Amino acid sequence: AIGVGSAFEGWSPQEDNTVYCLLVPLKPPHAHTFQLEIGTVAQILGSKSRIRVEGTCTCTREQMVGDMQCFLHHAEAKLRTNKKPRLVHHLCTSSYLDVKKTARWFQNFVKSVWALVPQSCRYDMKVLPSSHSCKLQFTDYSGRTLTTEIMFGVQLGLPDIFLSSQATEAFDTPSTSWTLSYAVAEAKFFRLMARQSPHDTFHLSCLQLCTRILAGTGFSTYTLKTVVMHLLTTAPLAGWRRRDFHLRLDDIMWYLRSCLEKRCLNHFFFGNEKLPKEIILPPALQTAQPLNLLRHLEQDPAAHEQAMNDFKEL
Repeated sequence: AIGVGSAFEGWSPQEDNTVYCLLVPLKPPHAHTFQLEIGTVAQILGSKSRIRVEGTCTCTREQMVGDMQCFLHHAEAKLRTNKKPRLVHHLCTSSYLDVKKTARWFQNFVKSVWALVPQSCRYDMKVLPSSHSCKLQFTDYSGRTLTTEIMFGVQLGLPDIFLSSQATEAFDTPSTSWTLSYAVAEAKFFRLMARQSPHDTFHLSCLQLCTRILAGTGFSTYTLKTVVMHLLTTAPLAGWRRRDFHLRLDDIMWYLRSCLEKRCLNHFFFGNEKLPKEIILPPALQTAQPLNLLRHLEQDPAAHEQAMNDFKEL
């Protein structure tokens, strides 16, 4: 599992309700492969990527080792002798990996094996409702709780970008559609900044404070996070020390105001020439046109006016 999200990046938008997010990279079962149907960049952004699960030929192994029949060429015989549904039947819809079925299967699996885990004697575990992930709440003897969210992903050919089970805002997204996730790349970015920064750097405290100030407004946490990531690659890291705390807070707010006035905040991982070279992206994202996270303000004058009023209140 890969630790992602604010808790593993070193900050938290919520003071007393931190959720520890884990992304579990999925691998195909034996004698199967994942075929990623990602289409164009526009289709990827529209959560229209799918993962086809296909059988592969293992006849050569069957002839050399003889430990099992080739599933692809002996499927009918195996089905006649084994009436138990295969794992892929539990996880797929029409040969495509199904987000909701995968989450439900994993939730049931966790429930069935929790009693065998050593930590079960110290924590009560509860599986919280979720259609796209496995949310677990652990409670110890003193009543303290810890919440984790396990998401699932398939690597997009390169280590830093995944198709993930993360839920989207769209209501009509089929359960066989997977979402492009930058969570691993974002966690890697903040680790890079931590290694390159002076010991008293306060960029995470600035981000944490700003996101808590913005709680309850129309500004998303991701908007502020994107602002701070852009500033970290444009301003020297030495300028993020404790003594410059108020100056950097001003920079964040003025950068946000400038974006609101222009109705444009570019996504950090699309066509960003200042992206650290350690972040490995698919070529289609490297050469893509910048993606405006505030494009809804261009299309809705009333929403833009409300956003400017919210900023004045802040």
